[in-house]
Amino acid sequence: MAMGEGVAENCHYGLDMARQAAAAGAQVICLPELFSSRYFCQREDAALFDLAEPVDGPTAMACSTFCAKYSVVLIAPFFERRAPGVYHNSVLVFDADGSCLGIYRKMHIPDDPAYYEKFYFTPGDLGFKSFNTQYGAVAPLICWDQWYPEGARLATLQGAMALLYPTAIGWHPHEKAQYGAAQYDAWMTVQRGHAIANGVYVAAANRVGFEPYEGQAGIEFWGASFIADPQGVILAQASHDKEETLLAEINLEHLETIRRNWPFLRDRRIDAYDGITKRYLDEPAQGINS
Repeated sequence: MAMGEGVAENCHYGLDMARQAAAAGAQVICLPELFSSRYFCQREDAALFDLAEPVDGPTAMACSTFCAKYSVVLIAPFFERRAPGVYHNSVLVFDADGSCLGIYRKMHIPDDPAYYEKFYFTPGDLGFKSFNTQYGAVAPLICWDQWYPEGARLATLQGAMALLYPTAIGWHPHEKAQYGAAQYDAWMTVQRGHAIANGVYVAAANRVGFEPYEGQAGIEFWGASFIADPQGVILAQASHDKEETLLAEINLEHLETIRRNWPFLRDRRIDAYDGITKRYLDEPAQGINS
């Protein structure tokens, strides 16, 4: 999806695309990260906190009504205003009757050129979560979470059959020629790795199009949303330069077969992973005389 200037217009447009997906048979629909606005984190501007909404704001209400009308599950990203001075990059999960199953708050917050998210977003404090929807268990994670195997694993251990990643990632114009192909390949490779290592389906819904920003070079969001199966096989993939709706079947019998033959969860050495909770495993210096 490509985003315009107006929040209400983007919300309406995103739900219209979701309506088209539902008409094509989709039961679980994932919208891109922060889909109701342009990607405002390209610069630090306190006035942009005005874009945030509470959990019962207009975007949430529109999404709930949509799910009840079309009997679909919706992964609905939004800029959450939790309290004065406390904001999150979040997702609401709506079940097919319009009820809200809960919220996920982005756990990993980047701080890179034109991705100044630490200025806007408090890190998530709810952990990684799987939601049991009418159509199966799904786990939303958000963009920068894509790079962390720990989040994918913990969501899987809670029963998720599919990991859904609302995304806003693209190229800096001055870097694309030299680094663009490698950056994009790494993005897809790491997520396919999550699918394989955990025996789950993975879907990433990215934004597309060039978004200029005053005083900034802008970002060319690379689109290329995709859906992969538990062996990392790409079931559907979008282009880099246009809006598209992707559909794929989450086949639980196939997932069961893969996990029986590649029993990675069975063979985990949970007795040997204490170090994973450390920032870095520093070894004491040896042989240094004072």
